Amino acid sequence: MNLSGKNALVTGASRGIGRGCAIEIGRAGANVAINYHSHANEAEEVAKEIRGFGGKAIVLQGDVSNRVRVEEMVDETVAAFGKLDLFVSNAVYSDRQLMIDADLAGFEKTINVGMWGAFYGLRAASIQMVKQKSGGSIAVISSPHAVIPIPTAMAYNMAKAAIDQMARTAAIELAEHRIRVNIVHPGWIDTPGERKFFTDEQMAAGAKTLPWKRLGQPGEIGKGVAYILSDDADYMTGSTLTIDGGVSLPWWSNRSEGSM
Repeated sequence: MNLSGKNALVTGASRGIGRGCAIEIGRAGANVAINYHSHANEAEEVAKEIRGFGGKAIVLQGDVSNRVRVEEMVDETVAAFGKLDLFVSNAVYSDRQLMIDADLAGFEKTINVGMWGAFYGLRAASIQMVKQKSGGSIAVISSPHAVIPIPTAMAYNMAKAAIDQMARTAAIELAEHRIRVNIVHPGWIDTPGERKFFTDEQMAAGAKTLPWKRLGQPGEIGKGVAYILSDDADYMTGSTLTIDGGVSLPWWSNRSEGSM
């Protein structure tokens, strides 16, 4: 994958999947604007690594659920690099409770960051790309939760289902501007965010139950994102790239494992 000469903005890029995406995009030759909300030092580490590849990197603090701040981050990316060619919507928040017990403040924050934040970024990036008249590529990090109704994750499920449809609609609307929009469904990935819900021991045990017998790594998602952003994927828009180690398969019904 060659992203040399391209300029990217990645939201939620200080940790986890966003970090993996930013690093792999930078490794492929792009300049990268790294958005973060709360982890400034880790965002600076990502920037340092990207600069080590020979590219430019800037760090942008901001809450993606704040539309004005998202629009400012697009402007700041353009001011630093000259234009915006690539955008990755990744920033997310999630609480896990049964719907009837849910703290609605956390429920609403999950929707505001995961759905509205994704929309604000997609819209602001698209407006800039249309204005530039040179095309572009957008990746929306979603989840198998968009189609699998995982209990205790209703708000997250809702947000991911919404942004899948958002991305496909955008792909149709932006095709005439030569702007591609694609979706990525990561599986269970070894990220700091997962430790909000599971201990290391629980994650290690859970990984053994998965079809591929391990958790995914952020860099694996980053490589997939770098591909769909690149010109190698020029004929790909409105599509979903699933990188989940088979978790979306009916693995629970595998007779060879003695489960049924």
